[in-house]
Amino acid sequence: MGFIGLGNMGLPMAKHIHNAGGDLRVWNRGQGRLSSAVNLGLIPVGSLAELADHVGSGIVCINLTDSDVIHSLIFGNQGLCSYLSSEAMVIDFGTTGVTATKFFASKLRWLDAPVSGGQVGAEAANLSIMAGGALGDFERALPILETVGNRIIHVGPSGAGQVTKLANQLVVAQTIDAVAQALRIVELSGIKISLAREAMLGGFAASRVLELHGSRMEKRDFTPGGRAQLQLKDIRLVCELAAELGFHSSTLSNCLQLWEEMISRGWGECDHSGLYKLYE
Repeated sequence: MGFIGLGNMGLPMAKHIHNAGGDLRVWNRGQGRLSSAVNLGLIPVGSLAELADHVGSGIVCINLTDSDVIHSLIFGNQGLCSYLSSEAMVIDFGTTGVTATKFFASKLRWLDAPVSGGQVGAEAANLSIMAGGALGDFERALPILETVGNRIIHVGPSGAGQVTKLANQLVVAQTIDAVAQALRIVELSGIKISLAREAMLGGFAASRVLELHGSRMEKRDFTPGGRAQLQLKDIRLVCELAAELGFHSSTLSNCLQLWEEMISRGWGECDHSGLYKLYE
């Protein structure tokens, strides 16, 4: 087995697969993350060719930032595809464009299996996984998926996982905005955010966003778990998909403008709960 992409999500996921007994080798573009991987007992390789040689006809997991990076590392000059066996399979745990995913699946055995739950979920191995691809490939991948997630659903053919994840990201992005507005109104009214949030968590407003991101807003702790820059990337993908489908929404357009404004102010490396800063 192999794992490419050892960011905030990928590194703990690779660790869980390794700890479950997987004969895993890892590769990352940046050397700093490889050092962290070694400290966790993971075994790095020096090149994509070496990774493919180890994998053979097995499985490579990837968790990369966007479609362009996947194009480059997997299908580009001397990319992984150049060395990978035709029987090998790729599991894409990242959030990737739907059209790009369908292209990737036309070239390799490919399972789009984006995850939700953030860094907290990755570290706890209780991610929600929405998988798209052939049923046989899903069943082949299931033992790996079960090491990093606890809600695993095969939602349809190639691309279906990414469609579902983009829908998920739209809910997340707009809920972060709603929570940020609500807590700022509470604060401006002279009420303690902690008390108001505790009360709201007992009603219909209760959500993981209000629980986790609301706490970060209250503490002004925007140490990145899910970076705002990546949230903007996901919303742009939602907008691309909506345009392809002929779907129009003023709230979606407003959502895109909000995240673009946050990034334009230089807050792209903040946690996405840092959207609260726009309302201060």
